[in-house]
Amino acid sequence: MLLQIHEPGQTPDPHEQDRGIAVGIDLGTTNSVVALAREGKPEVLRDARGEAIVPSLAAYLPGEEDPIVGVMARRVFLDEPEAVVSSVKRLMGRGVEDLKALGGALPYTLAADQPGGMVRLAVGGRVLTPVEVSADILRAMKARAEIATGRRVDRAVITVPAYFDDAARTATRDAARLAGLEVLRLVNEPTAAALAYGLDQGAEGLYAVYDLGGGTFDVSILRLQKGVFQVLATGGDAALGGDDFDHAIADHFLAGRSDIGSAAAQQALATARLAKECLTTQDAGSWWIDVGAERIACALDRPTLEQLIRPLVQRTLEIAQSVIADARLELDEIKGVVLVGGSTRVPLVRRSVEALFGRPPLSDIDPDLVVAMGAALQAEALTVGSDTLLLDVLPLSLGIETMGGLVEKVVERNTPIPVARAQEFTTFQDGQTAMAIHVVQGERETVDGNRSLARFVLSGIPPMVAGAARIAVTFAVDADGLLTVSAREATTGVAAETVVKPSYGLDPDQMAAMLRDSLEHAREDMQRRLLIESRVEAQRVLNALMAALAADRALLSAAEAAVLEAAAAQVTVALGGSDRDRITLAVEDLERASATFAQRRMDAAFNAALSGRRLDAVAETLGAAAPSGIRDPAASPAAPA
Repeated sequence: MLLQIHEPGQTPDPHEQDRGIAVGIDLGTTNSVVALAREGKPEVLRDARGEAIVPSLAAYLPGEEDPIVGVMARRVFLDEPEAVVSSVKRLMGRGVEDLKALGGALPYTLAADQPGGMVRLAVGGRVLTPVEVSADILRAMKARAEIATGRRVDRAVITVPAYFDDAARTATRDAARLAGLEVLRLVNEPTAAALAYGLDQGAEGLYAVYDLGGGTFDVSILRLQKGVFQVLATGGDAALGGDDFDHAIADHFLAGRSDIGSAAAQQALATARLAKECLTTQDAGSWWIDVGAERIACALDRPTLEQLIRPLVQRTLEIAQSVIADARLELDEIKGVVLVGGSTRVPLVRRSVEALFGRPPLSDIDPDLVVAMGAALQAEALTVGSDTLLLDVLPLSLGIETMGGLVEKVVERNTPIPVARAQEFTTFQDGQTAMAIHVVQGERETVDGNRSLARFVLSGIPPMVAGAARIAVTFAVDADGLLTVSAREATTGVAAETVVKPSYGLDPDQMAAMLRDSLEHAREDMQRRLLIESRVEAQRVLNALMAALAADRALLSAAEAAVLEAAAAQVTVALGGSDRDRITLAVEDLERASATFAQRRMDAAFNAALSGRRLDAVAETLGAAAPSGIRDPAASPAAPA
């Protein structure tokens, strides 16, 4: 007989079906995915076009109150890169000193005022923290789930890198609260992937999960046995991922240049990402980057790409070997290795992982989708019940500062969570009546090599000779990996406690105000967002048509040109109002009307390019004729070519 297992202290809610549904969200550096599980079967939720992946991009246009998220933001990037925030996950729980420059410039514009704590970005005439940007992406995921299911979504299991520290986990939870989501649990991404594989494939035994995403790298060793998923060891690097591949490629493209601004840096990174993706299936390619008024031709082949990224891939393999050693295992004991994250599509990565483990990696489930599917299964388990049990571990050690700036570890990394552990400390000086508790996280032996999490003071200690007081410090870590620290003096019972809230999140007043505003204006905010997205798309189509007419009006008769201009005028009129459906219909009419013109322009361009020209000269001409910015076919207008 199978028992229904629930979280400690939880029982199934008899009114569960009256509540909103719970989903699993993979909040990724490059892309995000939302999924829903029913009766143990996870399903990725898609948009009207059948797309599962939402680019983790948010555009903030001057004068517009609401952001644009996903594919539409990618289109905005082509014209206004400085208005788009990408890879924000890398900034969660981070400060200014953690930002990576490119060609001497940051791919972000920082706010003038940086009062400490989490970095603040200046974009679209406003100042935003990564928490707020992540909240906007989560709102988009929530909206997608509600549209796909027709149900209200109010709870979620959200995945985080296994090596996310307490500051980054707290920031992620803050972002979810701002987005109107109750976080049922933060689940480590490799664990979520293993959950999806274990239930879908019926796998048992020892497995490694190699998770190389856009911004982070994790590797975990799990034992899967009869519905129990036990993490034996985990490791990784919260600042190593596909974005670092992009930085290496972009630096190669911009070698020797010192005139790079933030917009050019963003464009270089996006071009590098496109090159990396193209070379996954091709042997070579060429692209263009605009730096100021100059257009730079950038060529790259796969051997050069692999030379650029090989040191980064080697770092992942060294981390994997270290984690296997931590689990006290040999490589031949690992039954299989699961690939997770879009960066595992890079051929060098796959070959290197296969060489390390001596067997082809498992990739039966799309590595971009598997994490969200596992999160959805866990969401179902926490709301409906499940016969599976998830046992995760603490990724980094927790301790306190002792005299001389040393660190005494209280909870070692790879300790199963949830956990509570206490250790006794004493006073250093005669007559000492208070003790400052400084909580840190990391593996270094001194405070300056670890991350500071919190400080508080235990007062009221009776004056005694040094070493006589007995102070028990207790660390309690919940299932999300979030921490509470308490201290108690034995003879008097005097105590102090803090829920560790790193300074990288939002303060309670900011959080309360934002939550209040989001709840009061939720419906109108959603409608406004949809209207803005329609306006942006309509303006893009108009701009493309006007540019095409200016260049190639001769391809049209006077009557044909008049028809196009009339259709464009209808789009302009629709843009002056607030009827989203009218705008959409006007754009569709314009695209139908311009289809013939687009075909004629394409034919004319190819005829001109091919006439009496060599193949290499044709390629150069076509490259130079590409629109400004990145040549992304998915972002091209549908009708005006």
